[in-house]
Amino acid sequence: MKIVAMIPARYDSERLPGKLMMDLGGIPIILRTYQSVIRSGLFDDVFVVTDSEMIFTLIKKNGGNVFMSSVKHDNGSDRIAEFASKINSDLILNVQGDEPFIDKSSLEKLISVFIDDDKKNIDLASIMQLITNEREILSPNNVKVVVDKNNFAMYFSRSIIPFNRSKDKNIKYFKHIGVYAFRKESLLYYYKSKSTKLEKLEKLEQLRFLENAKKIKMVLTDYEGYGIDVMEDLINARKILDEKTS
Repeated sequence: MKIVAMIPARYDSERLPGKLMMDLGGIPIILRTYQSVIRSGLFDDVFVVTDSEMIFTLIKKNGGNVFMSSVKHDNGSDRIAEFASKINSDLILNVQGDEPFIDKSSLEKLISVFIDDDKKNIDLASIMQLITNEREILSPNNVKVVVDKNNFAMYFSRSIIPFNRSKDKNIKYFKHIGVYAFRKESLLYYYKSKSTKLEKLEKLEQLRFLENAKKIKMVLTDYEGYGIDVMEDLINARKILDEKTS
């Protein structure tokens, strides 16, 4: 099985414009993410896919593989799917450009889902983390996911799901971390399909798969996810890096 990682890297982020070129320990965020994925040693190839000349030049200058998007995309999956047909691969992992601390263990777990799926019942897989902090549960910046007994996703939302009407003290909430593993054909299917109602409503690309009856296997991980969406996230990421290097 040939496994490739692709990192979508849009420059004009809505909440923190230009964030991927912002400094994180002396290195731009996108380059740090690229280097983290390379260091995992799990992939036959790693590519950055961007709409920015600055990001393109940065990755090229550092010896990386990079594509320049030719069209405007609404999300990261669309961005990498533009080039999926040009890549020789069986499995494509989408690692967000603002996940500089992505860990090897979580990526290995995602890959193992497909190695064990002899009948190819799984279209894509993603990771989730158990959350207990009320602020995290309430925050619309944290996407929540509910799963069935086999850990297949039933729904994703920025709202609190499930709603605890019964006041069950044992209820569990899971945060979705936006790292995906696709069968190549599933990613190409996504690119050719139209946006769906719930996808547009919640602004969550993964809902297009669910609305088209595709199966998303969720993998539980201890990785917290350090996606950088606002300046507060970047400040926290700098603190985390200082702790890791001190």
